[in-house]
Amino acid sequence: MTTSRHMTNLQIAKLFRSVAAALELSGGDNRFRIIAYQRAADAIEHASSEVKDLWDDGNLKELAGVGEAIAGHLDELFRTGKVKHFESILKPFPPAMFELMEVQGIGPKTALKFCKELGITKAHSAISELYKAAKKGRIDERFIKAVEEYQGRSKRLLLDVAQTIADSIVDWLRKNPHVREVNTLGSLRRQASTVGDIDVAVASDFTIDVINHFVKYPKKSRVLEAGDHTASLILPNESQVDLMVQPPAAYGALLQHFTGSKHHNIKLREYALKKGYSLSEYGIKVKGKLQQFPDEKSFYNFLGLDWIPPELREGENEIELARQHKLPRLLELADIKGDLQTHSNFNIEPSHDLGISSISDMALVAAKLGYEYIGLTEHNPAVSGHTQQQIIDLVKRKSEAIEHFNSSRTLYVFNGMEIDIQPTGKRALPDAALELLDYACVSIHSSFQETRDQMTDRVLVAMDHPKVKFLAHPTARLLGQREGVELDWDKIFDFCIKNNKWLEIDGWPNRLDLPDVVAKDAIQHGVKLVVDTDSHAAGQLVYMRYGVSVARRAWATKSDIINTQPLSQIKSLMLN
Repeated sequence: MTTSRHMTNLQIAKLFRSVAAALELSGGDNRFRIIAYQRAADAIEHASSEVKDLWDDGNLKELAGVGEAIAGHLDELFRTGKVKHFESILKPFPPAMFELMEVQGIGPKTALKFCKELGITKAHSAISELYKAAKKGRIDERFIKAVEEYQGRSKRLLLDVAQTIADSIVDWLRKNPHVREVNTLGSLRRQASTVGDIDVAVASDFTIDVINHFVKYPKKSRVLEAGDHTASLILPNESQVDLMVQPPAAYGALLQHFTGSKHHNIKLREYALKKGYSLSEYGIKVKGKLQQFPDEKSFYNFLGLDWIPPELREGENEIELARQHKLPRLLELADIKGDLQTHSNFNIEPSHDLGISSISDMALVAAKLGYEYIGLTEHNPAVSGHTQQQIIDLVKRKSEAIEHFNSSRTLYVFNGMEIDIQPTGKRALPDAALELLDYACVSIHSSFQETRDQMTDRVLVAMDHPKVKFLAHPTARLLGQREGVELDWDKIFDFCIKNNKWLEIDGWPNRLDLPDVVAKDAIQHGVKLVVDTDSHAAGQLVYMRYGVSVARRAWATKSDIINTQPLSQIKSLMLN
């Protein structure tokens, strides 16, 4: 595997996961080293800044999950283009192995087995060779679909990655005194879960000056095009950023035209035509005369419509509701009073990754965000390697620590837990331990291939306990990596309503789960939702913005979301 001093976050994360995989196959007790590299990979993949930029500024240690040793490896990588320690770990294994692991369902052992049995050694052709072998029947035919799904993945960015890039671009543009207003456009402004190219609009009467400033953006790789009103940059990760500049008097029309989905804009155009109007990015033409609009509100109001929030512009019934003044007041980030799915570093010897930050650090950041409470939901203690009594003792120890913490703090910490749903629906935690908690959420982390009916029954069995309040990341999807499981949502919704259970919108950037379409369905059925971050470090609590974005796309109002309620009401829900 070659390395470079200019690797992107995704490339560095892949390198760290490769090292973890090699350690897994190397023999010996490498468990803690493997976990450390996997945590670092996750932290780097979802970092809000390019790791190379943090290194340039001497701020590597600000990155959650990166301790002294890993910071040293990154320093060597950026200074020399390689890490000697990594090379020695990776050397015994064929480069193709690490490429095969990109395909869903192929772990290190299976990848190495395929390399040996099929004679696959070269990284660049590994996946195509695997596909040929599957087509010829040399390996299980299920890998045909897995490879096709891998090959079919677009180069779309996760929302948080696109938003971080856009925020940096917007900050840069605002440094120019001639920029009156700047906004993102398209699927990013609508806060879709994945984003293609990043489009930005600027209101200014000094277009050339703004274009010249834009192309000097210091983090660009190269300038693709620079014209009189538009320009395009390519970034180091090969993402494209397109800029459009419009005079302030007509900025509202540009913003509207390039924000709505294709279906929204078609319906809006048809609606306007019935009034005898024609729409464009420059304004609204009425009897041959162009009307200009400085903002979107005046544009929509001219058509007899209320302003439609960007997240709703998907071509459903938002235009008719805007005409009737019946659009909902969508959830705002400021409405959130706490985060009920987070993971601290309190070691209960969990089945999955432990958090990085202490209880105190998690609570401190939560308080800075204006929260009244936070729920710590570390993964249940691993079933293997523990007796039932040991599990109970571990949970009791955490309960005592939280009770002690709450005795002297203002922000309230709930004692929760995220419990694995086993294939039978059994919870991976004894009921005696569950009773020690304030509440629990349950989630699917394995056996994703069950049928829709089997998976539904499995979930309903696991949720059937008074302490279990909600189903976490309900479809178990990982954007760009794994499709969500199939569930009978009508059954799930009915169960939730009858038993006062909730469904989660997980704001972790590669989950954003429930998906907005299902979340909207749940709301229409009367199911309450909880918006969480699934944070494994204090710095990740800011991912709430992405969970709120999903809720807004689902037409959620403040009353639809459980954790908009103040501490007194949440306590009554959790503790009674």
